[in-house]
Amino acid sequence: MMLSLSCYPSVDLRHRRFDLVSCLCSGNWGCNGLQKNVRFRRREGARCRVSMMQSFDVQSSGADLGIGKNSIAAPSSPVLVSSLIEVVSEDLKRLNKNLKSIIGEENPILVSATEQIFGAGGKRLRPALVFLVSRATAQLAGLVELTAQHRRLAEIIEMIHTASLIHDDVLDDSGIRRGKQTIHQLYGTRVAVLAGDFMFAQSSWYLANLENLQVIKLISQVIKDFASGEIKQASSLFNCDLPLEEYLLKSYYKTASLIAASTKSAAIFSGVNAGICDQMFEYGRNLGLSFQVVDDILDFTQSAEQLGKPAGSDLAKGNLTAPVIFALEKEPKLREIIDSEFSEDGSLVEAIELVHKCGGIERARELAKEKADLAIQNLQCLPISDFRSSLEGMVKYNLERIE
Repeated sequence: MMLSLSCYPSVDLRHRRFDLVSCLCSGNWGCNGLQKNVRFRRREGARCRVSMMQSFDVQSSGADLGIGKNSIAAPSSPVLVSSLIEVVSEDLKRLNKNLKSIIGEENPILVSATEQIFGAGGKRLRPALVFLVSRATAQLAGLVELTAQHRRLAEIIEMIHTASLIHDDVLDDSGIRRGKQTIHQLYGTRVAVLAGDFMFAQSSWYLANLENLQVIKLISQVIKDFASGEIKQASSLFNCDLPLEEYLLKSYYKTASLIAASTKSAAIFSGVNAGICDQMFEYGRNLGLSFQVVDDILDFTQSAEQLGKPAGSDLAKGNLTAPVIFALEKEPKLREIIDSEFSEDGSLVEAIELVHKCGGIERARELAKEKADLAIQNLQCLPISDFRSSLEGMVKYNLERIE
């Protein structure tokens, strides 16, 4: 059976029913044979429900190179982010120096607002991923050093991510971000919205100056996806009939789109072939989806102190995530509670208990692991190096958050 897997912007939502066959690389440097289709082995008794658009390609008989071979083994010791990004630490230092300067000084209030969130730090995972893919693919292309476009791309990605956080905090009325007061708490909603808009505008200007139409289209789509994700979420609150596909699509829009576009763009600037670029897109997409599912699990498993917000806060707002969607399949009582929008005292606590009791957390873990395995599979076309190892480590680090 020949099926095509959408690379962008739709999301493949049925990998759980198929074994994705890895690329027929020659050694660790291959993937030159990538064409435009993907073949899957259909599992016994599984229904085919994959919707397709644009596709990348990988061919195999299906017997030799399945996901299982490249699935994630349990690490012997915890994965530390600091160790993963050590190989691009100098790149990140340059980025941190440049971030404030590229904001500009036209409006002191907006600059002060954006400096507040930049100054709060953060792991800088998204630009770190850009640098890791940039260096891994530059090595593949024979580049001695990163280009100016690689570095500007990382800065643009962090600006877009920061702008989205500012707007998210306004929409969610969050008071704390990275241990500091949020922009709208300090300066008011009006300034916060303008600060986010300002950073989106600045990033768009720098993006245009990269003068690469393919990258401009990719990153511009991300900003549209952010809005689409928020609209999808707002229009589906307390909807107990929300399909898993819609949840994953919303998660793609809100989280995975930026990571996927940035990792593919990094490969584009390295000048590697289209097949490798598509694999880097798929890596970012699968990592992003896994990351979002893990975040949604933590909303049920961590304490309010660990989360920095009340546990089950997404559910309380009517935002139904993977653990809830899975639990709803087994527990009618949960539907009744959600339909009532937690009108009775103690109903939210009861709903959270039902999500745990009905196996919603465990099934969501399986989903996060499936997406993580696919992300690892997407890296097989890169040469073995410290950069590829760190990219694999990012996937493992994400899963460790729920172990």
